[in-house]
Amino acid sequence: MDPRTQNLARTMAGYCLDAQPREAFAINATTAAAPLVEALYEELLKKGAWPLVRMMPDGAQEALFRSGQDHHFDEVSPFDSAIVGKLAGTAAIYSSRNTRSLSGVDPDLQARLAKASRPLKNKLLKKKWTLTLFPTEAYAQDAEMSLRDFEDFVYSATFSDEDNPVKAWFDLKKKQDKLISKLEGAKEVQIIGPGTDLKMSIEGRTFINSAGTHNMPSGEVFTGPVETSAEGVIQYDFPVVNQGREIDGIRLVFEKGLVVEATATKNQDFLLKMLDMDPGARRLGELGIGTNYRIQKFIKTILFDEKIGGTIHLALGASYTETGGKNKSGLHWDMIKDLRKGGELRIDGKAIQKDGKFLKSYFTA
Repeated sequence: MDPRTQNLARTMAGYCLDAQPREAFAINATTAAAPLVEALYEELLKKGAWPLVRMMPDGAQEALFRSGQDHHFDEVSPFDSAIVGKLAGTAAIYSSRNTRSLSGVDPDLQARLAKASRPLKNKLLKKKWTLTLFPTEAYAQDAEMSLRDFEDFVYSATFSDEDNPVKAWFDLKKKQDKLISKLEGAKEVQIIGPGTDLKMSIEGRTFINSAGTHNMPSGEVFTGPVETSAEGVIQYDFPVVNQGREIDGIRLVFEKGLVVEATATKNQDFLLKMLDMDPGARRLGELGIGTNYRIQKFIKTILFDEKIGGTIHLALGASYTETGGKNKSGLHWDMIKDLRKGGELRIDGKAIQKDGKFLKSYFTA
């Protein structure tokens, strides 16, 4: 087994999940992730925990959308409802062999499933959880890399190529603590760049330090903007890949916190269907600032892309309550703005980042 895979599993069990004796954890993955699942299973056993492996075969999701009935999309599975109360936490591993397998699925069904599953997901978010990716040919192709190069990319981004990955995550946490201390008490954020001039209030909201205890990799600080405050326009630089579809050229106009105009050069109909999912889908639930400078390449996987050092991301839909955010929605959809070429991030009228680099008084990458 690749020692970096073992390192990643050890980080997930000990650092991300902080697994304790007799705690129960579900490991959710596809069969493609078998090496990481096996390693994580063993690491959880070493911690004295109860690991439960749930490995879905390729094509299972396609079968759901092809043959599922109304209750499969509008209700929560009784199995999932029963097990959630027994779990201390979950480990999810992205491991698709075909990242476009759902591109032909009816978006209405996808929206219904997302809405129905949101209450269960909210319960799981209150427990221990971690999310990572196992490198497959499909993700490597999306990233326009060979599988070997993509493996190097993944293990570098997760610090799994370090002798002591946990120390590396603690070091990043310290840097992000410094950034958050500078952001405390701030009232307004302004994002400026090509096709973009957007303001929003963060008054009274809390910034969260995301340093690998949940998302793996991580490297961001995030908060929930005041729901009625966003004003202006934003033109996103990268496509959004959601549920097997690629939506490109997204441009959003906000008034009083609400998306009043939404266009895309590709898959605009899908964009609009997601925005019409429920009343909260057209409001912002998150503002995130990417700080992982080991990630510099866009790979069409949001788990990595939103952490790119020198970018910000805004999520439409549900807020994280720990930030003080109040927006509720079945949607949580991250979209990335690249500030590395002519972009600027301002806090209360003062620039803290230019061209993707933090000014020395705020943060040193």
